[in-house]
Amino acid sequence: MDKEAFLDSLVNFLGRTAIRWVSELGAMMLFLLRAFLMVFHPKQFPIIAHQVYFIGARSATIVMLVGLFTGMVLGLQLFHTLVKFGSAGVLGTAVALSLIRELGPVLTAIMITARAGSSMAAEIGIQRISEQIDALDTMRIDPLRYLVSPRVAASIISFPLLTAFFDLVGILGGFITGVMMMGLNAGTYFYRVRTGVELEDITGGFVKALVFAVLVSMICCFQGYYTHMRRDSYGAKAVGLSTTSAVVLSCVLILVADYVVTSLLL
Repeated sequence: MDKEAFLDSLVNFLGRTAIRWVSELGAMMLFLLRAFLMVFHPKQFPIIAHQVYFIGARSATIVMLVGLFTGMVLGLQLFHTLVKFGSAGVLGTAVALSLIRELGPVLTAIMITARAGSSMAAEIGIQRISEQIDALDTMRIDPLRYLVSPRVAASIISFPLLTAFFDLVGILGGFITGVMMMGLNAGTYFYRVRTGVELEDITGGFVKALVFAVLVSMICCFQGYYTHMRRDSYGAKAVGLSTTSAVVLSCVLILVADYVVTSLLL
């Protein structure tokens, strides 16, 4: 293959890839918009409440467990670092800001994606390949309103709440290592937490949680809903691949969105 033919094939490949990504992005945005507009249907609230229980309440234990040990490790590492500079007293501020600004929203979103996001993609994907979604269409029930909208609404409700739980338990974890294990004064720790954290920090963390909620719910539901249109497989294997794609893509976009939102908020 000569140089000109190689360049032509490379340009064609890049062009096809770019067009496919733009098409999928547009389809996701229209998918999300349609699902979001149906959230306010009066018959949605019982279904939303059930999804809040599944996505939020049943994920609370694992989120708080991860938050506790994240705070403990963070407190331990920061304490030994700050001692070198004679600044161990600001441990409370360092732990609280690290959790509230960054680690809380990001790790909470990743944990919910691993537990509830994978379930969303798999459940909707199985309903697609078993023709249950086609049956809903036959009964004149909008699948987006019945399957997707409640999950989007429940994610928007659950992500900020679980992020708050993560932050609080993580600060407690930093207290356990910094005060109970390393001997830092308890009053100093909580005083630094109270004076070092501002409303803007808390608001920024919740903004990230809302952005992650929209991304995760959109990607996981989209991957499951269009399982039957995958080009690389079909049937049960397509459900597995859709679930894997949903989790991986959600985690990657969580980190990308974290950088983008952080750069806008600073």
